[in-house]
Amino acid sequence: MQFKLLAKSGENRARLGEIKTSHGIIHTPVFMPVGTQGAVKTLSPDDLRDAGAEIILANAYYLFLRPGDEVVKNAGGLHKFMNWDRPILTDSGGYQVFSLADLRKISENGVEFSSHIDGAKHLFTPEKVIDIQRNLKSDIAMCFDECTPYPCERDYAERSMRLSLKWAKRCKEEFLKEESEQALFGIVQGGMHKDLRHESLEKNIEIGFDGYAIGGLSVGEPRDCAEEILDYLLPLMSEDKPRYLMGVGAPEELWDYIEKGIDMFDCVMPTRNARNGQLFTSGGKIIIKNASFKNDYSPLDEECSCYTCSNFTRAYLSHLFRSGELLALRLNTLHNINFMIKLTSRIRAAIKSGTYSRDKKEFLRKYRKE
Repeated sequence: MQFKLLAKSGENRARLGEIKTSHGIIHTPVFMPVGTQGAVKTLSPDDLRDAGAEIILANAYYLFLRPGDEVVKNAGGLHKFMNWDRPILTDSGGYQVFSLADLRKISENGVEFSSHIDGAKHLFTPEKVIDIQRNLKSDIAMCFDECTPYPCERDYAERSMRLSLKWAKRCKEEFLKEESEQALFGIVQGGMHKDLRHESLEKNIEIGFDGYAIGGLSVGEPRDCAEEILDYLLPLMSEDKPRYLMGVGAPEELWDYIEKGIDMFDCVMPTRNARNGQLFTSGGKIIIKNASFKNDYSPLDEECSCYTCSNFTRAYLSHLFRSGELLALRLNTLHNINFMIKLTSRIRAAIKSGTYSRDKKEFLRKYRKE
């Protein structure tokens, strides 16, 4: 993997870049649709290609449990298994350590957990997690870490951060045992404590990774706390490596965090919200089941050219969702993913043209109906 910084905004810290992988180039800033189990829910790989997705995210934890990373390896890797010919990033399962707290036990060696599927016991060590991602043959693998919860005491945040650093070093050592085209990203933890974040970043840089992710945000903390951490941390990060903010992806957040210097995002919100009937439009979020759309024969978003907006009215989409038709989930998701990918393309254009502040203001004026 190679990262090239192409340009920086003259208005803020926003950046344009390219990540070259064996499965293609990723133009940054980029939003990565989440395909946890090797599929973005309700969408086909062709849908994602048509939407302009340059990279998707899958999850090592879920694919280890089902169908099994050896099954994927024997299929030739995740790209061949799911018929996706563009880059893939695999999350290590560290977030599941956080989200499935009732099912796991953490030690310095790793995490012992009970499968949420059948209750079977498993042990994830840093070495095991690298081996799983090696079998998946993703383009970018993530270190195994503990995602620090919010709120938590400083002592816990410090212990957790230091444990993640020990795991990061073991991940790198295991990763170097075999040559491959796969890249490995480190993860900066430390909760809401700037000094811990600083130490985590410095130690990750000492270990040496192809890119650096910021974890432990978007876990319930107030927005201003997350912004304070990013404002402190991002100026300290290497300019020659991609910066990935994990689990963040609301439309307005992309504008705010890209101008701080973030290059990569992922979030389940666009797809999850679509399946629950919340759709992103240039005029703001709408709940498609609302009675006001029953006789609304306008396109979902007149500024969108996706398949959903080009062929169906709000009235029809409302009917599908209220009737429980599966097609509603597909059409809603197709639109939200198109919206997010086109939004990041628009932001990249604004960085290039030097119109970031103006374009952001215009977007938010319509989106928030200001």
